[in-house]
Amino acid sequence: MKQLSTVDEVFNLLQSGGGEAYFGEPVTVLEHSLQAAWFVQRDGSENSLIAAALLHDLGHLLHTEGEDAATRGLDTQHEELGVAALADHLPASVLDPIRLHVAAKRYLCFADPDYMAALSYASIESLDLQGGPMSADESEAFLALPHAREALTLRRADDAAKVQALEVPQLDAYRGIIESLWS
Repeated sequence: MKQLSTVDEVFNLLQSGGGEAYFGEPVTVLEHSLQAAWFVQRDGSENSLIAAALLHDLGHLLHTEGEDAATRGLDTQHEELGVAALADHLPASVLDPIRLHVAAKRYLCFADPDYMAALSYASIESLDLQGGPMSADESEAFLALPHAREALTLRRADDAAKVQALEVPQLDAYRGIIESLWS
């Protein structure tokens, strides 16, 4: 698995690969990431959650399966790829919400039928590959995990961050936040 060593490497990856289409959505990967970060920042979240929102889909830029992976029945486990690439440099308060943002979707599909009904086609397609809605036991275990609540906040921002042509702060606006958390 690819390890990212510097903030510059992370930002270069987001800039260079982030212009790709975001898996059946009307935004690019970079637009999606910037919107997610802006949504949690706008709502007054801690810097660690803003960083997690910005970096939550970095794993999509690290796998080689292509935009149609879900259509081909593949779960790229992008959340794990992203965490592995960042693990040596960011705290659990950033990494755990990234790792759990897929599980948070599964939880919300179990806990809130309206949530599942509002998912985009691409998100429903990937949900099946990711294990479908959680069971009652799985949801209880999920809520007991450190940073599960933050992962739910990230998930809501993730789902909202698909607005074509939405004007939000650009990548460099988040450099200071990422640098302050990087070790």
